[in-house]
Amino acid sequence: MQKNKIKDQIQLHFIVLIWGFTAILVALIPLEAIPLVWFRVMIASFTIFIFAKFQKIDLKIDKLTFVKFFIGGVIIALHWATFFNAIKVSTISITLVTMSSSAIFVVLLQPIFGIEKIKIYELVLASIAIFGFIVIFKVEQLYVKGILYALVSSFLLAIFSIYNNKLTMKHKAIHISFYELLSAFLFLTVLLFFSGTFSSVAIKMSNYEILFLIILSTVATAYPFVIATDLLKKMGSFTLLLTNNLEPVYGIILALIIFGDKERMSTQFYIGAFIVFCSVVINSVLKSKIIK
Repeated sequence: MQKNKIKDQIQLHFIVLIWGFTAILVALIPLEAIPLVWFRVMIASFTIFIFAKFQKIDLKIDKLTFVKFFIGGVIIALHWATFFNAIKVSTISITLVTMSSSAIFVVLLQPIFGIEKIKIYELVLASIAIFGFIVIFKVEQLYVKGILYALVSSFLLAIFSIYNNKLTMKHKAIHISFYELLSAFLFLTVLLFFSGTFSSVAIKMSNYEILFLIILSTVATAYPFVIATDLLKKMGSFTLLLTNNLEPVYGIILALIIFGDKERMSTQFYIGAFIVFCSVVINSVLKSKIIK
C-alpha cells in the first residue's frame, strides 16, 4: 500500500513537470490559442483511440454517459483556450503562477457541489499557496490581461477537476479521457466554424513547430490526461490541484533555461514560489498521515 502511494506521488509530480513544459511548447508554436487547442485535442484524442484499439479496449458507452463526458470536454477546452491566451498575451511565468489559485477555488467550490465540507487544514494550505501568489504579483502588475485570462482558466480547471472527480467514481480513466478530448475537439470545431475563424487554423509552420505540436498533443496531453484522471480517483481534486502548484516552479525553471532573461523574475517571485512549494510539501505529509 505504501509503495503504491509513493508510486502515485512520483507519477503526479512527473505529469506536473510535463504540464510545466506545456507552457514552453505553447510559447514556441505560432498559433492563436483556440486553433492551437483544436489541434491539441484532435491529435490527443486520436492518439488515445489508437492506443485503445492496440490494447483491445472497448470504448463503447451509452448516450447519457457521452453527454456527461461532453460537458467535461467543453470545460477543458475553455480552460486550455484561456490558459493558452494568457501565455500569448503575457509571459509563461505570469500565467503559471496565476494558475496556483486553482487550489483555493476547489476549496470554495467543493461544498457548493455537495462533495465535502471545507477542512480547516485544506483552507489553511490553500491560503498559504495564495499568499505566495500575492507575494509574486505585488511586483508584477504589467500583465493585467494575462492575469485575468489565467484566473478564468484557473477557475475552469477547479470546476473541471471537481466534475471529473465524480466521473472517476463510475467510469474508467481511458473512457473519460478519450471522450472528453474528442468532445473538446467537436466543440471547438463548431466554434471555429460558426465564428468564421477556420482560416486562422491554416498557418504555415516549420518542421520544428509541427514537431512541437505533436509533442504537445501526445506526450504533454494524451499521456498525462489519462494518468491524471486515474490519480484523481485516488487522491481527490484538492491534492491534485495543490500539487499542481509546482507547475509554475517546474515551468519557470524550464523557461529560464530556454528563453533566458525574457523569463527572469525578481527575488520576490522566488520567495512566493518557495511558499507555494512549502504548501505542497505540507499537504503531502498531512495526506499521508490521514490516509494511514
